[in-house]
This record gives sequence, structure tokens and C-alpha cells, in this order.
Amino acid sequence: MSIVTRTGDAGTTGLMYNRRVSKCHPRVEAYGSVDELNAALGLARAHARQPFLRDHLLRIQQDLVTAMGELATGVDDLDRYVADGFKLVTPAMTAQLDEIVTAIEAQNVSFKGWATPGANLTAAALDVARTTARRAERRVVALHEVGQLRNPEIIIFLNRLSDLLWLMARWAESHEPAGE
Repeated sequence: MSIVTRTGDAGTTGLMYNRRVSKCHPRVEAYGSVDELNAALGLARAHARQPFLRDHLLRIQQDLVTAMGELATGVDDLDRYVADGFKLVTPAMTAQLDEIVTAIEAQNVSFKGWATPGANLTAAALDVARTTARRAERRVVALHEVGQLRNPEIIIFLNRLSDLLWLMARWAESHEPAGE
């Protein structure tokens, strides 16, 4: 089977359970932005030299796959999605992000004032991921505002993630080589 299906040539795309919507539907905007965030985190992880970052970023990427699957499922199909064994974003996932924040803050990472991205490749990639996370959060909030999101934990998760990515970037500025 080819990756080229031609089913999207008319400007529609498939959600879970064969529902078709416009490629600019708020649901597609939401999961597409989370997909971009996942790619940005992959870039940051590829540049990171420290296992602390690489390991946490990989786990976060795996959690984002969970979020994308949930977002790619219409609210009418969410019960079926769960019954089929797929996971939803949970408070426990957000709590794991909080634990990483606590670990970084315990290392006295400075978070005063504005940061200028670009001290090194890892920090810059993390800052790109942070801004992508904020956009994804806005897209998910928009989905929520039109009554198309049953699980608001995704909003909390993305909000916490963007805070964490800011801290990770500052951490990387002091733990990764400058300019690399």
C-alpha cells in the first residue's frame, strides 16, 4: 500500500473511525499543531547531548502521540476509542511534567526575565518547541470553545509542557556547549 492515497486531494482528511473533515477543521488544526510540536521535540532531542534531556523528551514525545490520537478522534467516537484500548491524556501525565519542573528548579536554574533563544542548538530547538506548544495549546483551546473537546486535561498538559520547555531551554543553556 502506498503512502499516496489521493483521499485528501479534495481538501479533506480522515479522523479516527473513518470520519472525514476539512483539512482546516479545528480538530485537524489541533492535532496538527501537536504533531508539529512532537517534530520540534524530536529536533531538540537529536541535538541534546545530556541524557537528562534526551530521556525526558522521548517520554514527552510518546505522551504527545497519546494526545494526537485523542485529538484525532471526534467526540462522538471517543468512547469507542477508549473501548478499543487507546489511552487518553491523564492528570498523571501532567504530574510527570510537574516532577521534571521541580527537578530543574531544584538545580537553581534561573527563570527571571525574558530569554533570548539561541545560546546553543539544544536550547534554541527547545525554545522553538515551546512556542509550538503554545500554538498547539491555543488550537486545543479553540477546539474546546466550540464544544469539541471532552478532555480538558490536554489543555493543562500542553500549558505545563510549554512552561517545562522554557525551563529545559534555560537548563540546556548552562549544560550544553555554547553555539553547538
